[in-house]
Amino acid sequence: MPHPYVLLSAAVSLDGYLDDTGPDRLLLSSPADFDRVDEVRASVDAILVGAGTIRADNPRLLVNSETRRAARAAAGKPPYPLKVTVSGSGELDAAANFWHTGGEKVLYTTNKGAERAGALGVAADIVALGPELDWRRLLEHLYEERGVERLMVEGGGRIHTQLLQQGLADEVQLVLAPLFVGSPQAPRLFGPGTYQAGRLRLVETRRIEDVVLMRYEPTAPGTGLVPAAADHHWLALACELAMHCPPSRTAFSVGAVVVAADGTELARGQSREGDDPVVHAEEAALAKIAPDDPRLATATVYTSLEPCTHRASRPVPCARLILDAGVRRVVTAWREPDTFVAGADGTGLLTAKGVDVVVLGEYEDRAKAPNRHLG
Repeated sequence: MPHPYVLLSAAVSLDGYLDDTGPDRLLLSSPADFDRVDEVRASVDAILVGAGTIRADNPRLLVNSETRRAARAAAGKPPYPLKVTVSGSGELDAAANFWHTGGEKVLYTTNKGAERAGALGVAADIVALGPELDWRRLLEHLYEERGVERLMVEGGGRIHTQLLQQGLADEVQLVLAPLFVGSPQAPRLFGPGTYQAGRLRLVETRRIEDVVLMRYEPTAPGTGLVPAAADHHWLALACELAMHCPPSRTAFSVGAVVVAADGTELARGQSREGDDPVVHAEEAALAKIAPDDPRLATATVYTSLEPCTHRASRPVPCARLILDAGVRRVVTAWREPDTFVAGADGTGLLTAKGVDVVVLGEYEDRAKAPNRHLG
């Protein structure tokens, strides 16, 4: 199921702390960066904080700029993004600023937490996710039921940690403040555990007065049939490559990328690449990797169209090339139609041989775009 683009936003000290242990909140950002955060808030559909942040900081989570609120309204959006919080227990202060400022609010909780929050009179749409909190269900509900396409997560550290560990964060916006906290009792941004994010890609650095903004994207593929945020990034790249294929009326335009488990791009390819008028995207990409490269066994192949099982131009179809390369995971956007081969089922062939195939159908239209002329 599709879910929103998830943007994690935080400011930390040089030694990695979100706050100190004093009674008042430690202001890590500069005035100019607070304005940048306000701009980001105005650009999203929803803002999420954990119950711990509400208890500790009593935030309002508003778009403070009247101009930005007016621009949202002119675009047909509510002046304030939806405000979202998460609490397994439902133990929340019904008098907190969060509930009584801004626009609509929603609380995601457990079955028991929903009963408790309702009894406390929390002024929000209360959604019970079951006996336990489930981040994937929460994100899918936000997308399907509340129309949230971009979600800004402002903390706390436990929530940031969980979303990164489960491979659900599409972007991290981290502001580094020029000071030290030095107290082991103070809250840190990220906690211990196993992270799926691998090595992140730095996409922007920006000096803002005396702080530095760093924007990162995850690169490491998911595992098995569970998609991670990076799977969306890589599949989007495969679909973009397909747009640059030389046009043909007798073959699909397809893009492919092969990515190692640590997020390293091993190769990319596209239909009819270079001087070969019949080469397929997966074939072109795999040909650029040494057959004995040990990373292939844990790599993921991203392809805008599912790998072929039959072809007239070459004796070995792409599904077989993937199997022969030892790749055990494929992410694709579009199942092959009967345009050229009746009953093509690359997914079925790969699955029968033990390959995990993930179909992200929300990218199907992008994969089809360079092939519209084929009918």
